[in-house]
Amino acid sequence: MTLKGQKIAVTGATGFLGRYIVDSLIAHGAHVIGVVRSPDKVPELKTKGVELRKADLAEKEKLADGFRGADAVVSNAALFSISNQNWEAHVQTNIDGTRNVFDAVKASGVKRVVHVSSVAVYKGHKKPVTEDHRQYDESSGKNPATVYPISKALSEQLAWKLAKEYGIELATVRPSAIYGAFDTNFTPWMRRLMKLPVTLAPAKLNFPLVYAGDVAEAVSLILEKWNSASGKAYNTSGEDVSMGLFLDAWKEAGGRSPWVRIPVPLPINRYFDISRAKTDLGWKNRPFVDGLRETFRLDPKAKG
Repeated sequence: MTLKGQKIAVTGATGFLGRYIVDSLIAHGAHVIGVVRSPDKVPELKTKGVELRKADLAEKEKLADGFRGADAVVSNAALFSISNQNWEAHVQTNIDGTRNVFDAVKASGVKRVVHVSSVAVYKGHKKPVTEDHRQYDESSGKNPATVYPISKALSEQLAWKLAKEYGIELATVRPSAIYGAFDTNFTPWMRRLMKLPVTLAPAKLNFPLVYAGDVAEAVSLILEKWNSASGKAYNTSGEDVSMGLFLDAWKEAGGRSPWVRIPVPLPINRYFDISRAKTDLGWKNRPFVDGLRETFRLDPKAKG
């Protein structure tokens, strides 16, 4: 299925990942409708031909108006913040927001949704973690480390439940930690770490990082290959490689780098099976250095 001429509504289109999703959909020939709280936040979206419709995740009727006439919806808007671990805030955005999106999708008559979830939904970590791995649920204990994972797990579980009740076709993507331009979480943390003359660097840490542009491409590919992708979840995470390779790539791509990196052992392994996305979608990760070069081109300040 080609996306040429298809109208795709995207929530969170002015956010970090949302801007990449918009660019990917446009590159695949889609007409993008950005359903966003602040249409003027990213003026360049209009110059790219994005149709902007104003709606907050709490406004079901306005969301329905925003989705009306679309061929599919990408449910992307969510709360993720390293500094904000407030449970009620995550419930309001990630869980209640998902309910409102699906109620609005039903009211608008749209029949296809791609829901952006996260590998954070998985409880415990065997290596590698497939899409069928157990998830957090209502009974999971809440603490600052689990607020986001539990909210995303409940959000996705709710999406599948409502899709079934409402007769909506659904597919989900589960990215790992995302890096890229205009990020307000991981990439700024890396910039601060790497601009010090001497810095501590994790050793023995395998933590999969994925470029935002690659996650966005997975969304487009799912929509293009809907007949086989509908009804499935897709891990879209980074490869099983050392964090040290990312730090090396940061320097090679032109990012500011410390004179001395002092290794600090962090024996953590996180690896997610991405074979389904590779096989079904033809999806792949670009090398770190390529993703970082594009990050620094789009957002020169990210280099440090």
